[in-house]
Amino acid sequence: MPELNVDPRIEHASTLPSAFYKDPAWFERSKDAIFAKSWQWIGHLDQAKVAGAVHPFTLLEGCLDEPLLLTRDTDDHMHLLSNVCTHRGMTVCEGAGNERFLRCRYHGRRYGLDGCFQHMPEFTDVVGFPTPADSLTKIPMGNWGPLLFASLSPNQGMEEWFRPMLERLDWLPLNEFRFAQEGTRDYLVKSNWALYVDNYLEGFHIPFIHASLNATIDYETYAYELFDTGNLQLAEAKSGEDCFDLPESSPDYGRRIAAYYYWFFPNLMFNFYPWGLSINVVKPLGPDVTRVSFVRYIWQEDRLGQGAGAQLDRVEREDEQVVELVQKGVQSRFYDRGRFSPKREAGTHQFHVLVSKFLA
Repeated sequence: MPELNVDPRIEHASTLPSAFYKDPAWFERSKDAIFAKSWQWIGHLDQAKVAGAVHPFTLLEGCLDEPLLLTRDTDDHMHLLSNVCTHRGMTVCEGAGNERFLRCRYHGRRYGLDGCFQHMPEFTDVVGFPTPADSLTKIPMGNWGPLLFASLSPNQGMEEWFRPMLERLDWLPLNEFRFAQEGTRDYLVKSNWALYVDNYLEGFHIPFIHASLNATIDYETYAYELFDTGNLQLAEAKSGEDCFDLPESSPDYGRRIAAYYYWFFPNLMFNFYPWGLSINVVKPLGPDVTRVSFVRYIWQEDRLGQGAGAQLDRVEREDEQVVELVQKGVQSRFYDRGRFSPKREAGTHQFHVLVSKFLA
């Protein structure tokens, strides 16, 4: 496959080629080269709240399809484990609940809630058994307040990956944020996952596509800040619109911030509003289909329905329509690459450079 070769100088660069958005080979290559190396949101602490809790799930179903298991042992320590038995590959834990240990029901192999091998029937004559490889693999995990993150093959720690956001918003009382099933939902988008990310990473289209959002934010002061693992889009509120009550410790104190839009490579979006947080998880299902999960955490419920975060469903439907039309457009024999606006598309350009590097 040819290299993608996106010039790191935005004034000289062209976008990813159209083949990236439609060729199944690029989609398959991205799974291990991009997604397995990134940090992913996996849920919240309450999913394994008490000692003995077990919570199986699949990481990025349709893309990575990795069976994982969140546990809390009797010493109240949390673990993230491979949910695949080291004997013959059976799923170990088949449902959430509370257990004293983990037992594979295929042949009875038993593990502690920390994943360590404990017992296996009919193996007394096996030479050199057990070894560390007979325990369940432990997966790197971390948390920010109640939010849980994991990576299958990270090249840096969780705190380092998310550091710009953690430091900028260290004044937020995340432990006061509650997961809200209401407002949490999935959208099925008929486009390549990267086209959805492309669209998110630029505010260029806001005046053209999002009339309701454009009425609440000051487009002229809309700003972009890039860092190694992602970027921030900073939206200020128009006069009379809802904005954060920022403490003096915030670097943005004195500004009317309507929203912090954080993106972390390749597919995580953290949208902070005065009422709380909406996490967008972009889940690739195929070269031309994507599931986007909107996960809501409410902080100040009385501010719901105000400001930039008031009409998320409407904004999402507007984005879906545009992105799906672009997916049709990149199929054209007459389109390959476009150019970037240095003022308005710095985030999209950064994304293309990172994709090019990870797939090199």
